Amino acid sequence: MSVREVLLHRPILCGALAAWLALGATAATAQGQPPLRIGGILDMSSLYADITGAGSETAAKMAVEDFGGEVLGRKIEVLAADHLNKADLAANIARDMIDNQGVEMIYDVAASATALAAGEIAKARGKIVIFNGPGSIRLSNEACGPYTVHYVFDTYAQANVTGLAAVRSGLDSWFFLTADYAFGQDLEKDTTNVVVKNGGKVLGSVRHPLNTSDFSSFLLQAQASKARVIGLANAGGDTINAIKQAAEFGITKGGQKLSPLLAFVTDIDSIGLETAQGLLLAEAFYWDMNDDTRAFSKRFMERIKRVPTSAQAGVYSSVTHYLKAVKAAGTTDAASVMKVMKETPIDDMFAKNGRIREDGRMVHDMYLFEVKKQSESKGRWDDYKLLATVPGNEAFQSLEQSRCPLAKK
Repeated sequence: MSVREVLLHRPILCGALAAWLALGATAATAQGQPPLRIGGILDMSSLYADITGAGSETAAKMAVEDFGGEVLGRKIEVLAADHLNKADLAANIARDMIDNQGVEMIYDVAASATALAAGEIAKARGKIVIFNGPGSIRLSNEACGPYTVHYVFDTYAQANVTGLAAVRSGLDSWFFLTADYAFGQDLEKDTTNVVVKNGGKVLGSVRHPLNTSDFSSFLLQAQASKARVIGLANAGGDTINAIKQAAEFGITKGGQKLSPLLAFVTDIDSIGLETAQGLLLAEAFYWDMNDDTRAFSKRFMERIKRVPTSAQAGVYSSVTHYLKAVKAAGTTDAASVMKVMKETPIDDMFAKNGRIREDGRMVHDMYLFEVKKQSESKGRWDDYKLLATVPGNEAFQSLEQSRCPLAKK
């Protein structure tokens, strides 16, 4: 083509080039939508790993897959990090996720001390954080925030369901073995209140370090107290070790009763029914409750090779609820999404008629179980007998009692 012909065709070429560039820019914009990232801060390697850990990450990914993998034209990505049960590390992870990785919502944050630390970072940055694994009642009281949700259980509900049942059955004198951090302290305090309020008495307590391997000295103090109940205000590996070592000491054969104030089906599996049989415990979820729980648990087991804990089932439910709210709100803006989350009832395999209150507490039914005898179990994971269903408004602290500044009294 001659120079003259190029000049003659220049307007056409420029127009075509402009159209091509515009089309390319539109395609790049569509393809270049940043992903919606949610981040789990989990115990992947320590005493709460079975309760949350890889199972919580898997539950979050299952929720995303079932939702369709994208929302508002954005691909959904699930991140996860191990906090090693260190509060300062949990805070640093939360800061990095929000500031550098574009995370819009943080889920789980197993363990109360780590949750309190990460929660403050999310609160300062105006991001949603949903607690599934931690139990401290402080998370929906003094440490509450406008975008904070406490989803699965808390120390008040655990104490209210398990402690009340024990006292009413005549187990009215208690001694506590307490994990020496926020969760254990709150669990002991809340259970003490329930015991005393209902006519029982507390004969003493001893605090042990987190992730204790040798409970002998603590158990000997509990045994010497002659209390009818030894309340285990701990969780995960600590609960498992305490129960196993109590059996070795012959404590239960001597007439004292162990009461794990927070235990999960994975704990009972580790302990074994021969040792755990007869234990009373409160749970927010059990895999074998109905067709919906069994269907979810079957899919979960195909990936993790064990049934889901209540914390992991709660992750699936809460991530799904969050994504539905993002879609309904048409934005990831925390205030808009949280408004929809609080206005929308939760009705799924985890909770029926659940709701998120002003203080961030997700209120739902709790369940009192008794661990089966070996002769009653049909196989591995068939561990619980349902004794009672406790309505959420009876299990959890009332809004009138809340110490959250956001609560309307």
